[in-house]
Amino acid sequence: MFDISALDLARMQFAFTVSFHIIFPAFSIGLASYLAVLEGMWLWKKEDRYIEVFNYWKTIFAVGFGMGVVSGIVMAYQFGTNWAVFSDKAGPVIGPLMGYEVMSAFFLEAGFLGVMLFGQKRVGPRLHFFATLMVAVGTLFSAFWILSVNSWMQTPTGHIINAAGQFVPDDWFNVIFNPSFPYRFVHMVLAAYLTTAFVVGAVGGFHLLRDKTNKHARLMFSMAMWMAAIVTPCQMLAGDQQGLNTLKHQPAKIAAIEGHYENVKGAPLVLFGIPDNEKAELLYSIEVPRLGSVILTHSWDGELPGLKSFPREDWPNTFLVFWSFRIMVGMGMIMLLVGLWSLLRRSQGRLYDDVWLKRAAVAAGPVGFVAVLCGWITTEAGRQPWTIYGLLRTADSASPLSGAEVGATLLAFILVYFTLFGTGVYYMLRLMAKPPAAARETATTSLKRASGLTGAPSTLDQTDR
Repeated sequence: MFDISALDLARMQFAFTVSFHIIFPAFSIGLASYLAVLEGMWLWKKEDRYIEVFNYWKTIFAVGFGMGVVSGIVMAYQFGTNWAVFSDKAGPVIGPLMGYEVMSAFFLEAGFLGVMLFGQKRVGPRLHFFATLMVAVGTLFSAFWILSVNSWMQTPTGHIINAAGQFVPDDWFNVIFNPSFPYRFVHMVLAAYLTTAFVVGAVGGFHLLRDKTNKHARLMFSMAMWMAAIVTPCQMLAGDQQGLNTLKHQPAKIAAIEGHYENVKGAPLVLFGIPDNEKAELLYSIEVPRLGSVILTHSWDGELPGLKSFPREDWPNTFLVFWSFRIMVGMGMIMLLVGLWSLLRRSQGRLYDDVWLKRAAVAAGPVGFVAVLCGWITTEAGRQPWTIYGLLRTADSASPLSGAEVGATLLAFILVYFTLFGTGVYYMLRLMAKPPAAARETATTSLKRASGLTGAPSTLDQTDR
């Protein structure tokens, strides 16, 4: 197919499907926790606006969760179709970890999802909150196991290689808690929370631009801006720690991220440039002296590796890694700016009055998704040419398929994905465009019933009047 090898087509197909898949779980992880917080706040404060916002986002969560499940199933099938050699060699490690994810995470999510979505009038409010909490915990368990799998591929430990060339677990603790896992897990979960916060903030800002007095939109906007202001700096600290870990275990990836071809002491921070692997140099670079060493080694004279320290056949796609990282960082700076802006306006008592802040929040709605995708590209493209870093090459992991076979399935995936997931995203946007409406009777009646006060007047009826 256009003289592209079956290996390249298989990589393109995996990249395409994982790009669709990762955005839905990232949104689901953050939104599940947000729903748990909303329902917990409702039980604590007895204010209807919390459960009404919960009901607003509950349906959106269900759609996103469903699309995440569907895209995840496709991902699993590709291991057997396009990457059979990898599945055979890494199966003894990867298979059980994926199985643990299904048993401990997916079953937990699926078991309580129905109660969360449809059980509000059928079970007590505290049992319903427990179901919502279990769904949120399930999404975190899912992230735990998937990040453990991927981190082991990045920094493999706790295994032996048997006579058949298979990776066999020798120490499950070291397999699961491999050197890069803690840093990557924290970084991914915080990324999911920020992604969700900026979607919620965009929806809240959108509806506040239409009606500044909408109490539901105010709640969304306020909570989202708190997350932006608090979690973004935490994410930057987590990213710094992951960078130190990557320098230790995957120095070639850091060399590609920084655009360094030579070992550099007191390395500058390269803001922009054009990496050229053919010439082995960075063209048109704009640099801040010594700041690269300060950030990555925490030393003014720290030494950073260059790509020339590694065999040419082990170099990743430097241009792709270099720019995907910078786009990710750029998205992070936008998040930080919006968060600090919101803090300033909140301190002035003008959080809901600044039209430009609300417009900025709406415009920044997708930045979390862009950051997640670019972070994933940096991680995966920077690992190349390895599927299991330093031990199994990507070229040695693929199934013995022809380019025509892989190309045909890639085209089918493109058509089906854009149709199916395009429709799903359109439906979610339609739901978000509807202003959150009050559901006073449902919310107050359920709490009254649980408290045995159905026939008596309640102070809840006066909330927000």
